[in-house]
Amino acid sequence: MVLHNRLSATELKARLAAETFRRVTVSFYQYAKIADPQLFRDELYQALFQLQVFGRIYVAHEGINAQASIPEHHFEAFKQHLYSIPFLNGVRLNIAVDDNGKSFWVLRIKVREKIVADGITDPSFDMDNRGRYVNAREFNKLAEDPDTVIIDMRNHYEFEVGHFERAQEVPSDTFREQLPMAAEMMEPYKDKNIIMYCTGGIRCEKASAYMLHRGFRNVFHLEGGIIGYANKAKEWGLPNKFRGKNFVFDERLGERISEDIISQCHQCGEPCDTHTNCANEGCHLLFIQCEKCAAKYNGCCSEACTDILALPEEEQAQLRKGVDKGLMLFNKSRRRLKG
Repeated sequence: MVLHNRLSATELKARLAAETFRRVTVSFYQYAKIADPQLFRDELYQALFQLQVFGRIYVAHEGINAQASIPEHHFEAFKQHLYSIPFLNGVRLNIAVDDNGKSFWVLRIKVREKIVADGITDPSFDMDNRGRYVNAREFNKLAEDPDTVIIDMRNHYEFEVGHFERAQEVPSDTFREQLPMAAEMMEPYKDKNIIMYCTGGIRCEKASAYMLHRGFRNVFHLEGGIIGYANKAKEWGLPNKFRGKNFVFDERLGERISEDIISQCHQCGEPCDTHTNCANEGCHLLFIQCEKCAAKYNGCCSEACTDILALPEEEQAQLRKGVDKGLMLFNKSRRRLKG
């Protein structure tokens, strides 16, 4: 059996569009000690491929980090397979809050050095010594205390479109940058209750362990992250303290948690929280764009990219040659956008 995809993106997307069944988007993670990540990866690929699962999954010696799209009629079989793996038995599955069933169109499982790139090199760092979980109800109670410090452990472009009330941003582009920055920012609040949160829980769980490693004591992290919180708040009838959209790393680029729009179009400044990638493949900048600007610039981030998009594909391909897009995010390329 081939343990990787061999079809083109066009074929795969056409297959997804032709499906007549519903899909469910879930995310899950587990820190665990995996002796042979490549063997685990190959066995997992075979099982999930048979169940028509799509998604993006990272496996490393430290555990697994997964976002997946599962056919609804295979969901129980998917769950049973995961629970048959000892360290994943009972693992929390975060069901997407706002799901159109088109989150992924191919299955990719990759072996990585770490499931979350953290930059930690200290051999004494121990993921088994981590902060205390708080559920949605406990989070709300702690958040009502003005002395509680709430830290968002996501990137700036995630924070921009949605975050919890009173949450502090750690302004950075990567998680490895955030960890030492968060510890420095929180130094004056070392004796206060500190709650850390992220999208699904994986980053804030590691961040809570890092804070304890740095000598902090009263460290909490939100169980299930924003996704888990939103689902439980709705199920339990709790006040929703999250404002705006939750950015997600799949084709949707966001799921609405509240009706608040707290960000602006990066081109005209109108209220907007729709992320998109520049339609010019040689740019692919991630930015926020309203419908009017999307029409004006043909889905591009600037007039320059709009002009390139109008060129024949052969000329565009030539312009793309040798271009290193790197981490193409709005805050690193603000000068390129023109309103």
